[in-house]
Amino acid sequence: MVAKLPEDYLRRIESIHRALHIPTSYGALRQLTPYLEASDLISVEGHERQLHLSPPAALQWHAMRSAASNEGIELLLISGFRSVDRQREIIERKLRKGMDLNTILTVNAAPGFSQHHTGLALDIGTPTHPNLMNGFENTATFDWLTAYAGNFGFAMPYTHDNPHGFIYEPWHWMLDRVAA
Repeated sequence: MVAKLPEDYLRRIESIHRALHIPTSYGALRQLTPYLEASDLISVEGHERQLHLSPPAALQWHAMRSAASNEGIELLLISGFRSVDRQREIIERKLRKGMDLNTILTVNAAPGFSQHHTGLALDIGTPTHPNLMNGFENTATFDWLTAYAGNFGFAMPYTHDNPHGFIYEPWHWMLDRVAA
């Protein structure tokens, strides 16, 4: 919750938003609360590089990937933890390319509001869909995740017509509870 986040962290987020011209009402309008950056992270082998996840997400990721592999499904970890500064850099890069801020904010959360800051969010691909595209929803991997990711505590928060104004992201999964 916002009240539990350190004041200096919230001021840092506000300063970044001012610099990027993100409205102060962003969180309220998008029904989002800021996430604190994870500080306890574990290095995990990603698709093309080492990534980092929180310990519970790493544990559940390994268990889920193993279970999928046992059924012939290969899960690729494309993205994990992302810092507030990295989120800012991504948005700045897109702005320099001439992209509209409102369009960017349908694909990327404003710094401070990305689930990736927690180390609990994963972007998952498959060898046939290593890039994050909607075609992923037509894969056996997505079917497997839809059926079994919940058994490992993962949920897909950015469904069609989600209330946060983000595009549909069938590749984005968040550990929302530790599986039994």
